[in-house]
Amino acid sequence: MTGGAGFVGSHLCDRLLERGAHVVCLDNFSTGRRQNIEHLIGKPRFSLLLHDVVEPISIPIDVDEIYNLACPASPPAYAAEPIHTTMTSVVGALNLLELATEQNAKILQASTSEVYGDPEVSPQPESYRGHVDPTGPRACYDEGKRCAESLFFDHERVLGTRIKIARIFNTYGPRMSIDDGRVTSNLIVQALSGTDMTVYGDGSQTRSFCYVDETVEALIRLMATPDGVDGPVNIGNPDERTINDFAAIVRRMTGSQSQVIYRPLPVHDPRRRCPDIGEAVRLLDWIPNVGLEEGLARTISYFRAELVRMPAVQEVMA
Repeated sequence: MTGGAGFVGSHLCDRLLERGAHVVCLDNFSTGRRQNIEHLIGKPRFSLLLHDVVEPISIPIDVDEIYNLACPASPPAYAAEPIHTTMTSVVGALNLLELATEQNAKILQASTSEVYGDPEVSPQPESYRGHVDPTGPRACYDEGKRCAESLFFDHERVLGTRIKIARIFNTYGPRMSIDDGRVTSNLIVQALSGTDMTVYGDGSQTRSFCYVDETVEALIRLMATPDGVDGPVNIGNPDERTINDFAAIVRRMTGSQSQVIYRPLPVHDPRRRCPDIGEAVRLLDWIPNVGLEEGLARTISYFRAELVRMPAVQEVMA
């Protein structure tokens, strides 16, 4: 499990261990956090390996499945290290594909809805080829993930590597970093802290939010599909919301008196984001069932506890 100490990766580690798997968590802690997996350290079927996937990978045991979740996923994180972000997506994918081929292991690539860029089609089906700027400030992430998908399919065609590709849409829930710069964490932390809630652009742009437990279940189901079911498969919740609506829900659910303020939209920020999940329904028998307010209630409780635990954190991303 690369990126196993990250937000989604740590939940996936939990779920696989619950199912009886032996899990090797590989992370360099650039954006992953030890506290996400602290409760797993010392368990007999869990191992932690400090490693950067850009470097060659050798695992001293046989592995049956590889989940590649290594890569910064929040815009501030990948903007801070754009070259390393591209290297993580591309060189990291190649290193893991070589490991999978060597061990005849199935390998799942956690790709992203960002491969669609600022889409001209909505909802976005897997057949849509995207509207992406290869030279813009988001390209390190968008194009890095697109190149990784290309490497996966070339490895499958040339070497017979057993691949799976998931295109993950906005996922949220407990263990998101308090300062990761994503819309969910930003707005919740600002609302709980009583600072202004920042909306970029005019707030009419849309996102579709999938609770982390459901994303994890879809990833496990995709990995379990027969060889030849390689994807890509969209994983996300098609409940599309404007950012204005989302901010209003967060404000109401937190009981906040914070005011919403508007700032310029970042370059190439997608105007719409909504998955067509027909393939996930057909191939995985999967559909998200956790409603937005139910998932937000759990997430707000987590961030409320985090702010108590970290009292020095004030005006995060205000």
